[in-house]
Amino acid sequence: MANSMSFFLLLSLLAFAPLCLCHYNQEGYLYPQFYDYSCPQVQHIVKSVLAKYVAEQPRLAASILRLHFHDCFVKGCDASLLLDSSVNIISEKGSNPNRNSARGFEVVDAIKAELERKCPSTVSCADILTLAARDSVVLVSVSFCFILQDSPLWWI
Repeated sequence: MANSMSFFLLLSLLAFAPLCLCHYNQEGYLYPQFYDYSCPQVQHIVKSVLAKYVAEQPRLAASILRLHFHDCFVKGCDASLLLDSSVNIISEKGSNPNRNSARGFEVVDAIKAELERKCPSTVSCADILTLAARDSVVLVSVSFCFILQDSPLWWI
């Protein structure tokens, strides 16, 4: 029994050794520090532009999260929901289910414009939408927590 266990352990170590010894390259993979060198202020820009809009219309936070959901729902998070319709094609943005329903495009456009001023041709629209969705949830969650912190529900 001990012999077979030792053999199994040795076989496992040999099988996984290449994974431990190889140089890990993050190229092509998603990771939070992706823009640290190419556009280090990306997260600050997204949060600050978004905060201005959400301060004026708190409901926009939910709208941005909804845009992200609907973008990712159809064939992945590719920002295709942000594309305008053309003469030959009706985009997701202009399709019947989203017409007069999806909102918050002006926020994403404002964020993109500011990022293009600071970091031209660097940050993708899909990443902008993802960061904006994350930050919109944080913005309204923090506000909600401050409202509830004196409530008995806060301690549950």
